[in-house]
Amino acid sequence: MINADVAMTSEADTTINVEKIRTDFPILKLNVGDKPLIYLDNAASCQMPQQVIDRLVHYQTTQHANINRAVHYLSEVATMEYEKARHRVQQFVNAREDREIIFTSGTTDSINLVMQGYGRKFIKAGDEIILTTLEHHSNIVPWQMLAEEKGAVIRVVPINDAGELDIEAYEKLFNDRTKFVGLIHVSNALGTINPVKSMIAFAHQHGVPVLIDGAQAAPHMAVDVQDLDCDFYVFSAHKLCGPTGIGMLYGKSSLLESMEPFKGGGDMIASVTFEKTTYAAIPHKFEAGTPPIAAAIGFGAAIDYLCSVGMEQIAAYELELLHYATESIQGIKGARIIGTAAHKTAVLSFVLDGIHPHDIGTILNEDGIAVRTGHHCAQPVMERFKVPATSRASFAFYNTKSEVDALMAGIRNVQKIFL
Repeated sequence: MINADVAMTSEADTTINVEKIRTDFPILKLNVGDKPLIYLDNAASCQMPQQVIDRLVHYQTTQHANINRAVHYLSEVATMEYEKARHRVQQFVNAREDREIIFTSGTTDSINLVMQGYGRKFIKAGDEIILTTLEHHSNIVPWQMLAEEKGAVIRVVPINDAGELDIEAYEKLFNDRTKFVGLIHVSNALGTINPVKSMIAFAHQHGVPVLIDGAQAAPHMAVDVQDLDCDFYVFSAHKLCGPTGIGMLYGKSSLLESMEPFKGGGDMIASVTFEKTTYAAIPHKFEAGTPPIAAAIGFGAAIDYLCSVGMEQIAAYELELLHYATESIQGIKGARIIGTAAHKTAVLSFVLDGIHPHDIGTILNEDGIAVRTGHHCAQPVMERFKVPATSRASFAFYNTKSEVDALMAGIRNVQKIFL
């Protein structure tokens, strides 16, 4: 059996000046009708601090140009700032070198890049790919497409009633045909933190590379790709208080060098003739065309902001909020938490007896409370718990216990209306 390894504990320093932090987020001053906004949809997208907004404006007003294609001042500055952002991502995840960081349009694009560049080249008919029941659709559908094309087979790790992976079942799935593993670091639907480090180590004992979907982990805990020893790691900037339209792929350099480009075009080439095209070195081999330059710079600024708060502090404070919210909702008759893993990030997925999640979200919105309702792009999870959907409150380091109290009051109000 694999011993669980957890990236977040309650012993970490929880020193955060939440009221001061909230002043950095202009959107938190917004009213929804006559009610103050209570934003609890952070697993879908985090809000952006003024520091990131200002950095984007500064780029657009004083540094904007296309990169890598000129010797004039603005182009050189834009190129330098773009590569600085890459370096910040490299530092944030502790990659060995900048060239192991590929900018993409987001987590989904990163996974598809690996599927196209690695999977299409190395996965053959009869090979097996291991995924888990907890995966977001973006780490299921690309591998299904590949399996259908190649004649490969998808194997799935089940979960228990708490929403935790069955590690013994995971180990038993490995055989000589196992060629790839895709694992979600943290479940977006339930908040379960998976023991990915030990799962990666087990896969490597069998010579199998592992991709980690870190979309819900990177915003909420320190990530060290060298310590994890993952082969690929992916996430999006907008989950980290950054812009939309930009994400990253970390890949071990040897694997990235072995992969075929996903897209063809400008900047990803070394030379082009009608007889033959040769490709640029990594990371540029995977960054065809004009990239989202401003978004990348905003990505770097978002990382700077999170690091100024402190990832350990963020993790500990959000865990405190989760515990408070969990205890609070347990006092509401007819409320049931979906996903009760021992180790979670600050995600509270729940159902109310006799009330559809969409109705819950609609009434909460009238009180200015933003939660996510639906299957959360995790339909296999919903099927496992025999629910069509859940309501999901997901907390960030700028949320407060008073907002949790407002959520609980809102839930009671929903029950009064429908029951």
